[in-house]
Amino acid sequence: MIYEGTIGMDEGAPTTARLRDVLDRAGRVVIAEGPPDEADSASVARIMVTGAEIADLAQVLAIVDGGTGDRCLCNGWPTIMVHDVKGELIACWTLHHQSGLRGIGDCDAELQDGLALTEWLAERGLTGSREVQAELAVQEAEEDRRRLRWLQAAPAGLRDAAMDVSNPPGRDREAWSDRLREAKARLAKLVRDGCPDGIERIRALLAWAGVSARESTGGLKWYDLVVEELLLAEDPDLVLASLATGSPSPAQLDGAAQLFGSLEWTGAHGTDLPEPLRSMLIRHIQADGTDPMRFRMRHGSYGAERTA
Repeated sequence: MIYEGTIGMDEGAPTTARLRDVLDRAGRVVIAEGPPDEADSASVARIMVTGAEIADLAQVLAIVDGGTGDRCLCNGWPTIMVHDVKGELIACWTLHHQSGLRGIGDCDAELQDGLALTEWLAERGLTGSREVQAELAVQEAEEDRRRLRWLQAAPAGLRDAAMDVSNPPGRDREAWSDRLREAKARLAKLVRDGCPDGIERIRALLAWAGVSARESTGGLKWYDLVVEELLLAEDPDLVLASLATGSPSPAQLDGAAQLFGSLEWTGAHGTDLPEPLRSMLIRHIQADGTDPMRFRMRHGSYGAERTA
């Protein structure tokens, strides 16, 4: 087992100066493409950095002084093992999410240029970080497209407020939580002010929730849950009435399937729905529902276990 940290260095805020002080004493640096508990495995790709290349490594490992004040909970990789001129291990650092460094101080630190380090490693045969970055870029693009679909489905007059709600979290989670709370309150007020009629308001929210119900991957995002919270705040009898009058659209039925299958709804109101709403919703799901909708229906939501 190789433990993260810098031997002989008192804990303190991570800085580039501290990092370079360690590397100035290095005789060789071994970088293994795995977490510390696998760094010694023969199956893990590795490179050895010596001489002038150590100074090059110091350049691409430059960090934002002061650190993040926190430590990532996941296993970091690659593992960077610094040995002095006598061959003794004097430091073990890990990369986290290809954008942060751990082991140089009392918390993680952001790299000044994570992409530069990724390319530096790839040029020397360690391509894992670059492959992960490419995968993350694809995922981020899809997250952006999904968020855009949700925004485009927002009822009239709510787009700006919805955009504030859907802004992704940054590293400062507490500040983000405060902003999200304010954005949710603003959205709730606009929903009620813009649509004072309860039936119309609920139908609009159900159709909006229906967009999330059709997403194929990733579960519900925080902004999806905001719409669910708005619906849960409505009078449940009025929610049921909004679907019992007129002909609900497929999008509204999708939203209803999402709402009535949620733990919050079933915990407060149970799984039974009044007829003919229950049968209408089951027919909709059987004919055109997604796999998650069918799963919830088969496992008791809407009282469907009574359906032969």
